[in-house]
Amino acid sequence: MKQAVSFNRLARYERNVPRYTSYPTAVQFTESVGFDTYKKWLQTLQDNEAVSLYLHVPFCDELCKFCACNTQVIHKEALRIAYGELLCDELYRLKALLKSRRRVGFIHFGGGTPTTLPPITITKIMNTIRQYFNIEKNADISIELDPRHASSQYILLLNQLGFTRISIGVQDLDPKVQEACGRVQSLAMTSNCIEIARKQNITSINIDLIYGLPNQTCKSLSETIQSIIRLKPDRLAVFGYAHVPWKHKRQNLLNGEILPDTLERFKQRQLIDDLLRIANYQIIGLDHYALPHDSMSKAAKEGKLHRNFQGYTIDNAVALLGIGASSVSILPKGIVQNQLSAAAYQKAMRLEGLPIAKGVSRTIEDLLRWSVIEHLMCDLYVDLEILAKKFKRPKNIFDNDLLNLVSFEEDGLILRDYYKIKVTEQGRPFLRNIANIFDVYYQSSPHRHAQAI
Repeated sequence: MKQAVSFNRLARYERNVPRYTSYPTAVQFTESVGFDTYKKWLQTLQDNEAVSLYLHVPFCDELCKFCACNTQVIHKEALRIAYGELLCDELYRLKALLKSRRRVGFIHFGGGTPTTLPPITITKIMNTIRQYFNIEKNADISIELDPRHASSQYILLLNQLGFTRISIGVQDLDPKVQEACGRVQSLAMTSNCIEIARKQNITSINIDLIYGLPNQTCKSLSETIQSIIRLKPDRLAVFGYAHVPWKHKRQNLLNGEILPDTLERFKQRQLIDDLLRIANYQIIGLDHYALPHDSMSKAAKEGKLHRNFQGYTIDNAVALLGIGASSVSILPKGIVQNQLSAAAYQKAMRLEGLPIAKGVSRTIEDLLRWSVIEHLMCDLYVDLEILAKKFKRPKNIFDNDLLNLVSFEEDGLILRDYYKIKVTEQGRPFLRNIANIFDVYYQSSPHRHAQAI
């Protein structure tokens, strides 16, 4: 009965909305915010504040047709080595702009496929980070990995370099879905990769899954999820496929039948949720899952969960500093993004400063609204009165937003006690829609985002 009621709501709430990994969102970035502005923001950080590092590697060995990431296929090792040298150079420039040697508790390599970097290059990058920053003893150091191209020797190296967590893209194990998406990866290949990582004391394994892909059915997804559960990953990220071919032309190459419609996507999402909960995975926010022992499960229970461009995180650093092409840096005063393509990034690195392409300043109201959105996305609860007081704003600043929540309340998606909002379990799949109510920028760009459900 719960599912049937939810299905009837889909037509009302289904639309394109941001994923809310930042606020303001990336569509508000402009070239008017560049290096000079970012430099000032960096130098206002307090000396004792830790920072986090994100390093982007925009290369893959093969191109997945569904991918919406900034990446390209590069096979020449010399180009990969040269890119690694640029990352080290950018780290040096970044260190020079910070007022003091910074503590770092979280380091993440994303892509693309960071493990396309040769061993000598990934080693040099990690040594450079240690040279310029103080990596905390229990730091979370993670990397995205493609099991089709990561050798056991490379995984051994990751352990030696201090990596504590790997994230493995799987998406779906059904051969028909894999063929349509251009990513053929057997269960045995994934299982072998996880086994090797655990033998090398990689303490946390994350697996990425996607629903809403061509040729996917609830039956095929059920088989995929049951197989993944047997591998016992510590975490899972389960995303709805974002079909945005106007932004990423490669998605026009997808084969197979018509993409699952909204109703089918919702059924697939609910099926995954049911199976993972039965297997004792705790749901984290909108689309992450973790076993009870995992640090993300513990953070969620303690109300210490956060959200950034990497998705859900336990990282509470005041600043996330991005290095590499298209990487994003988030600071209290604003958000900036590096030059998007590897070529543009390389060109910008020939100049002085940092390769900033665009960004956005954050006002006090932006920070307030981001706090509201983050609480909703992470905790499924927010007290607007407390947050307004924290940011020295009157609580009635949200009165118009509350009027727009009436339908959510009538449909049982939220419970509201004046300025206190609690998202119900029925409302969890609609978290992005609920957060969207507090986005004052959305009406200027409603069609530049991915499907909500």
